[in-house]
Order: sequence, then structure tokens, then C-alpha cells
Amino acid sequence: MSRAILHATDYSPASRPAFAKAMEMARRDHAPLLIAHVMAPVMPMMAGDGYISPTTWDAIAKGYRTTSQKKLDVLVRRAKRAGVRARGLLLEGTPAARVLLGSVASRVVATASCPVTTVRGR
Repeated sequence: MSRAILHATDYSPASRPAFAKAMEMARRDHAPLLIAHVMAPVMPMMAGDGYISPTTWDAIAKGYRTTSQKKLDVLVRRAKRAGVRARGLLLEGTPAARVLLGSVASRVVATASCPVTTVRGR
């Protein structure tokens, strides 16, 4: 059995070729596929004084989390239908790390202790 393959996704059209490549690698190597999505903190657009009640804030955050989980579940089902052992991981993150560290992909490639494959968008 091979080591697990990690596919990090932002659900954008640009991430689709990377997902296809990750599934191809997982099938070829008989490796499990971990599909991960890091949710950025909720930043709603606000009018007026900018106040959002805690109840409204929680509803917005819950809706975002639910939508993100549904999209992740779709990718996991797609991978399983393709014969890949897959599971999803939904994480909460902060954009501050991106500002401090630069491109996430560049950072992963530069610091990974294992082989990393990146797929160029069109």
C-alpha cells in the first residue's frame, strides 16, 4: 500500500485538474486519497454601522460550513465512484497565514518533506 495522497481544494474550476490528477495517482498507486478544504473565516459584507448580531453571525458561519461540507462530500463521492478510497477533511483557517507566508502552493512545495505534485491552471 502506498502513502496517502492529499488533495487540497478551494472548489474552484482551477482545482479540477489537480483533483483529476490526485485521483489518477491514488488509483494507480492503490493509495488512499484525503481531500481537504480549509475554510477562511467568514467576512460578510456589512452596510450601516457594521454590526451583526451573534445569532446572525452564527447562522452565516453555519451556512458557510454546511455549504463547504456539501461540496467536499461531492468530491469524496466522485472519488469513491472512480474506485478510489477517499475521505474528506474540512478545516477552519485564517487568511493571515497567507499574507505572512505568500502563496500556499509555493510554501507547500518549498517545505514539504515528501514529493509534491502541482498542476498548472490554464
